[in-house]
Amino acid sequence: MAFTAENLAADDRFLAAILHCANQLLAIYHESPRIGSIFAAQQRWLMAHAGFALHYGFPDDGQSPGLYSGRFIDFAVKNDIASRNTAAAFMQEMLAYRFLRLVPGPDRRTRYLEPTEIAEQNFTRWLVTHMMMLDSLDGGGRADRIVADPSAMMAAIQPRIAAAIIGSEAVRSPGPTFNLFNWANSGGLVMDYLISRLPEFPKTEERVVLGSLSLREIREQFMISNTHLKRLLTQAATMESIGWTKPARKGDFWLSGRFILEYRSYQAAKFAIVDAAAETVLGPAVRDELQARRVV
Repeated sequence: MAFTAENLAADDRFLAAILHCANQLLAIYHESPRIGSIFAAQQRWLMAHAGFALHYGFPDDGQSPGLYSGRFIDFAVKNDIASRNTAAAFMQEMLAYRFLRLVPGPDRRTRYLEPTEIAEQNFTRWLVTHMMMLDSLDGGGRADRIVADPSAMMAAIQPRIAAAIIGSEAVRSPGPTFNLFNWANSGGLVMDYLISRLPEFPKTEERVVLGSLSLREIREQFMISNTHLKRLLTQAATMESIGWTKPARKGDFWLSGRFILEYRSYQAAKFAIVDAAAETVLGPAVRDELQARRVV
């Protein structure tokens, strides 16, 4: 049986793994800001998942695998991911960055697209990173099996993950502060950075102090304007989700326990979806289910 979100949220080992995952996602951004920008906001991340899933074959939609602009745009609008203009602009951006390329298709009147090697490699890295986190909890070998045949595993597992994520309220809208950051331009990266600064992942504290926070460092790391960053933090501070120990952004920076809970709940829901998809394709990660799923 795959992990449930409740199992994961209650497991102290998983909370430590979340911090590691946040650092891994930040590492992807620093190595390739263009790739990292896809994970920088939820809308872009959902569109990327949708594009891959349509290419590989979206489960249960009754259509053959195939990605082309009209299908992608219709899908994004139907599933409340993006407007037609935003979805079309995303496709053009992916072509310009050479994360997508034109390929022959069954209908010569349609411009079919497929992810390039660099796009597939980085999305496979995203998948393997998540599997490694799950393996660290139960000793399963999910990541090794994906690395052994990455293209086939991506084609089999990713569409299942995409379908479940797109249909999950717990992943798409875990709470107001999470939503504020994750729908803002580069906000997801800023949120991951703030979470990565946690000394631990507490469950009950009202506030957790991170120490000093350099807005300049954040701006330079994630190429975000001073105006945009200050607006984002001001909105979060108004919600009492973040703040400083002294007025006028002085003293140490803190995150509210409510904000941390939203992030933890989101990660637990997402990893449960990833594990369920892996189990459907690979079978149980471990055989001794009771031992493996015991909450520590």
